[in-house]
Amino acid sequence: MTNEKKKKTTSKTKGKAVKAAESAPVFRSRGERIGAGQLLRDSVPRDSHAAWTLSTGHRDPIAILEKSNEDRLPELVPIRYGRMLRSPFTFLRGSAALMAHDLATTPSIGIRVQACGDCHLMNFGLFATPERNLVFDLNDFDETLPAPWEWDIKRLAASFAVAGRDARLSDAQSRDGAVECVCAYRENLREYSKMNPLEVWYSRLDAQTLIDTAPDEKVRKLRQQITEKARTRVVESVFPKIAEQVAGRPRIVDQPPILYHVADPEFMDKVREGLAEYRATLSDERRGLLDRYRLEDAALKVVGIGSVGTRCLIALMFSEENHPLILQLKEARHSVLEPYAGKSQYENQGQRVVMGQRLMQSSSDIFLGWARGRSGHDFFIRQLRDMKMSVPIEGVSAAQLKRYAELCGWTLARAHAKSGDAATITGYLGKGDVFDEALGDFALAYADQTQKDHAALVEAVNSGRLEALVEEE
Repeated sequence: MTNEKKKKTTSKTKGKAVKAAESAPVFRSRGERIGAGQLLRDSVPRDSHAAWTLSTGHRDPIAILEKSNEDRLPELVPIRYGRMLRSPFTFLRGSAALMAHDLATTPSIGIRVQACGDCHLMNFGLFATPERNLVFDLNDFDETLPAPWEWDIKRLAASFAVAGRDARLSDAQSRDGAVECVCAYRENLREYSKMNPLEVWYSRLDAQTLIDTAPDEKVRKLRQQITEKARTRVVESVFPKIAEQVAGRPRIVDQPPILYHVADPEFMDKVREGLAEYRATLSDERRGLLDRYRLEDAALKVVGIGSVGTRCLIALMFSEENHPLILQLKEARHSVLEPYAGKSQYENQGQRVVMGQRLMQSSSDIFLGWARGRSGHDFFIRQLRDMKMSVPIEGVSAAQLKRYAELCGWTLARAHAKSGDAATITGYLGKGDVFDEALGDFALAYADQTQKDHAALVEAVNSGRLEALVEEE
């Protein structure tokens, strides 16, 4: 090799080394990061988060909702609106796109985490880990994306204020729930910032801990009852309710418009193709487990509020000895955060959901994977029911709201600590309650906004601008 060629090779090598060094993470001590967070208070005062005002310019909540319906199944959209009509709280649950639009105008210190994107109190609950332990954690990641940490905690705090009003609690009691949530987030994030990365990664809030930390015997018994009920929510219990024998083969029972077979002669072929692509995203041992089951039937199943109108399917499968397995194939659209936080690094939106879920949860479904359908729609796949259960909040008392708020704030802190700079955020938040109280004010103000937006939906339906289908309770 000539000297000139050697120089060129050396130059290229050095160039690569420089680029690698520039892209490598910068390691700073916890104290340095705490200090950096404290300095951010000068540019973004903590009490500045209290205010909620509409940004300048016209904001039409109905237009934003209509845009979020693009490419949904049009025959199902009225069900979405019908569910959102029930109360301001159900409206909040179904309007993640609207709140993402609003949160993008609020103060932020510029620190990003893997955000849930739809962080309201009903997107937390119990489910089983692969080791069959029950844990309490976030359980909905349709909108997950790297984004400002403030967006998750603000949506979560606002959901407690709206839910408190829905339960006919006073504004003071509803605000207390929001403040308790933020306080738990701040205090637990500080504790996580002291742990090493593996300790944070391994930490989880299991059902037994919930029971053991109950404040009194009444609450302990209630938590035991909820835990016991969750353990009964397995596929063996749901299968007999949604399937029957037809010509000697198990078949899903149509329950339109919520559960029904699709009138497409190629539908089952498309499902098989999707499952084959999904299979390739599983690790070898889980692929082997999936191969123990055969597909028998599939149907469209309407779920949730915000997801209504998206393509959500269930696939009924059986082992050689006819043990049932029900997989949910849920359409993954672009995150509602994307217009404000930037595009995902993943081309397949199902992969975006799966990777975000694995990063935020303490433990994830063994069948979690993704696929792209023949029509070009992306999906993520998981078990339909595996001891999954949300905590009921109907008729919740002020004390119950605060206890649940503490659990949700704690859980969100752990999720953000897994992916973000907990120490810098902790330095910004501090040990006092300035930020907690600010978000208490924000939560009430946004609850007022949610009531106005819900009223706008009611008016749009009454005037004929939108069509809604209100189901029986």
